Amino acid sequence: MTVQAVPDRDAWLRELTVSAGSRGPLLVLVEGRAGTGKTRLVRRLLDQPPSAGLPRVAISFPSAGPPAVDAADLVGANAGQASPSPQPPVRRPDPYALLAELLDTPEAALFVADDVHRADDAARALLQRLLAHPPARLTAVLTYRPEDLAAPGLPLGGPIGYPPELDVRRVRLEALDAGQVRDWAAATLGARRCPAEFTTRLYERTGGIAQVVADLLRELDDGGRRERYTARDVDTAPVPVRLTELTLGRLGAVPVGQRAVVEAAAVLGAPVTDTELAEVAGLSEQDGRQALLTALDAAALDECPGPTYGFRVPLAAQALYEMLPGPTRTRLHRRAAELLTRRQPPPWERLAQHQRAGGDLDGWLKSVEAAAREAAQAGRHQLAIRLLEEVLADPSVPAGSRARLAPLLAGSASVGLRSDQTVQVLRRVVDDLDLPTGVRGGIRLDLALVLGNQLGRSTAGRIELARAVGELDDRPALAARAMSALALPYWPGGTLAENLGWLERAEALAASSGDPVVSAAVAANRVTVLLSVGDPRGWQLADRLPVDTADPACLQHYGRGLCNAADAAVWLGEYERSAELLEKGLDLAVRSGQAFAEQTGRATRLLLDWTTGHWSDLPDRAREFVAEAGEMPWIAADAHLVLGMVALAKGEWTQVNTWLTGAGLPAPEDGAVPLVAAASGARIRLALARQDVELAAAEADRAWTRLRDKGVWVCAAEAAPWAVQAALAAGRPEVAAGRTAEFAEGLKGRQAPMAAAALAWCRALITEAAGQPEQALDHFHRARDAFAALPRPYEAALTGEAAGHCALTAWGTAGSTAVDDLRAAECSLEELGAVWDVARARATLRAHHVEDRRPPGRPGYGELLSPREEEVAALAGSGLTNREIAATLHLSPRTVEQHVARALRKLGLRSRLDLGRSRQPADDS
Repeated sequence: MTVQAVPDRDAWLRELTVSAGSRGPLLVLVEGRAGTGKTRLVRRLLDQPPSAGLPRVAISFPSAGPPAVDAADLVGANAGQASPSPQPPVRRPDPYALLAELLDTPEAALFVADDVHRADDAARALLQRLLAHPPARLTAVLTYRPEDLAAPGLPLGGPIGYPPELDVRRVRLEALDAGQVRDWAAATLGARRCPAEFTTRLYERTGGIAQVVADLLRELDDGGRRERYTARDVDTAPVPVRLTELTLGRLGAVPVGQRAVVEAAAVLGAPVTDTELAEVAGLSEQDGRQALLTALDAAALDECPGPTYGFRVPLAAQALYEMLPGPTRTRLHRRAAELLTRRQPPPWERLAQHQRAGGDLDGWLKSVEAAAREAAQAGRHQLAIRLLEEVLADPSVPAGSRARLAPLLAGSASVGLRSDQTVQVLRRVVDDLDLPTGVRGGIRLDLALVLGNQLGRSTAGRIELARAVGELDDRPALAARAMSALALPYWPGGTLAENLGWLERAEALAASSGDPVVSAAVAANRVTVLLSVGDPRGWQLADRLPVDTADPACLQHYGRGLCNAADAAVWLGEYERSAELLEKGLDLAVRSGQAFAEQTGRATRLLLDWTTGHWSDLPDRAREFVAEAGEMPWIAADAHLVLGMVALAKGEWTQVNTWLTGAGLPAPEDGAVPLVAAASGARIRLALARQDVELAAAEADRAWTRLRDKGVWVCAAEAAPWAVQAALAAGRPEVAAGRTAEFAEGLKGRQAPMAAAALAWCRALITEAAGQPEQALDHFHRARDAFAALPRPYEAALTGEAAGHCALTAWGTAGSTAVDDLRAAECSLEELGAVWDVARARATLRAHHVEDRRPPGRPGYGELLSPREEEVAALAGSGLTNREIAATLHLSPRTVEQHVARALRKLGLRSRLDLGRSRQPADDS
């Protein structure tokens, strides 16, 4: 009989439920190791709607005590006869009598027996009789653990004389796969709180065994207090009690003299061959093999692929490991280290663990160093960081070893992901005055890169970079890298002239060093510098980067350079080029193991979708990215910006400050110049929408001062129109005109299509304010067309709306394109889902007595919402106050209040909070 796996349990249940009782007798034998979910599957089967009133009988065999009747729909010997009315289920206290009764039923029935490996002799005899002479339309489902059968392969202890008409099938419940564990964790704890690293570790530690997954999730569930789970949460969680008792109970079935193989497997922590297991257990090959057979028969150990032997569930090994006496563990670790030392090549990471636990400090340090180098060369920098952090945080490690290992940690940390412990360790190292100056400078360089890149503390990073330059006089190649990092104008601090001066010095040092890796680093940074300021020469240099090199260290720098260039291209408005650079850069980042560059590339993709109007699933993807960033919020700064921008357009104003302040975005003195400018632009616009002119003007003044100090005017594109508008609203037209002129002067000689479109918008605003509607309209149309060509559909719609508003104000509806401009803007904004903007555009049309595109007459809406009530309800549900809605729709606050009240009444809701929830999809967290 072949055994069929059940990958899709839902589909299997549906199929079995539909077919039960509809044909000849059927027996389904469901086997599965402890914890794979057999009982849960049975319960779900019994919870399925019965087919045409099919009677169901369920019996379970607990680990202690007599069998229990879980369900009994049979009512007397004539259960299949017609009854004038449905009869309530009768619970039979005697399962043996129920089995005997089932033998005589003439009708179709579903019979389920759970855990038959525990059935006593009397029950097995009745089950054998039932299956040897099954009723004509019986569907029987028997579950069991194959490892606990008295006779292997025989669920009822012996062969059964199945009749020819009985359809017999055997299915096996396997462990859950990684995707199923991920989905279960998301359903239990919330998808946003379960990043990939957490669910991957959950799957690895539980082996995908359903019961272990369920128990561990219950242990980890904190009721929503934790923002995000990590792999460390899984590693530090206690072993579930159920698994501990199962593991130790099975160990107890192994004679004391043979338990050493099970204990050795727990210490080894990974499957090994039978001879290796015997060696670590301290047994002869023959005694070890016999002990292994006994352990396998007791299900205390598992047979794994290879053939090897150990624990399929790593947590089970931990349960036993924690019960072993210290001297026993130490002895077994030493034997495991001796075993692994002879392997070629040695598994350095595992060897290091055993050496440390066995008390071999020198061996541990050598193995950690070898493991870290191996991991870094393979691009597995997070593993290298974890290994080296553990060593360098240990005060017992000699100074010489620390000096040798610290540069390895610094190198991996500069391209990996954040670890506060890494920074703490590196700070202690660079504070060690006994280190040679050049060594300290190299470590300080990498510390600076971690501070500026991974932690978003660019000011602190620049300070460390400058100090590193002074310590690297005898290491010109590394000094060139530090200088090229100081050259990046993307970061605040220092003027553009200073950035370009550092770049010139870095290029000279790199050329004289003859070091190809340093030359690659400087070349990648030169591309970033030029594109960050809109210098068209950057495009040629980006195309000439030798990305086909075989040197992995050079590939890292080129991958980083292309991802940075893609980001710069987004801010310039070169979206097609950005997408091309991003594809190449991400490919190199993945190939060279640059986790940080890969993450920044993913963030750039979010920016690219926001700017080009691909908003349909953008908030969900951005929130997922924020959740994954977790303890490293700076890496998700772009995602925070995107969420804030989309929330502003949708009228979800209470969310804007949540995303654009606090931990989500770095402080202005630390954040990337274009990102900080864009966030300032959004805050200025929000303040203007709320009619808080003073706040808008103050934010605009601060933003403009930062942009002037830096002198990289292509970065002003996202903020300039709003800063000009704030000055006009504050009654300072001369400031608005001065900002526009300064912006225009700063863009001379620059290739920055987004900034050029923004400049046209600024000119439109100041000419409109100066009472020159013809010129203003021309500038608005120029801006709209420039934005549309990029494409920036949202800004194109906003400038089109502004053009329509300008024309309506100046000339009304006669003889102008005002209505067409507003209608087109309304359609574009509606396609984007910009609820607030749509409402404002429609309100402008109504304020100028432009008819709605609806049939004439004033329809009665009854209990349905009117179009005006729909608009008000949408804005109120997104968090706007009555005053803010009134300003948007050109209504009085009293009228808005009446519309809100009617909308609540018609929708049967009690509060504005309910109104917002009723208009949004359910949250998955």
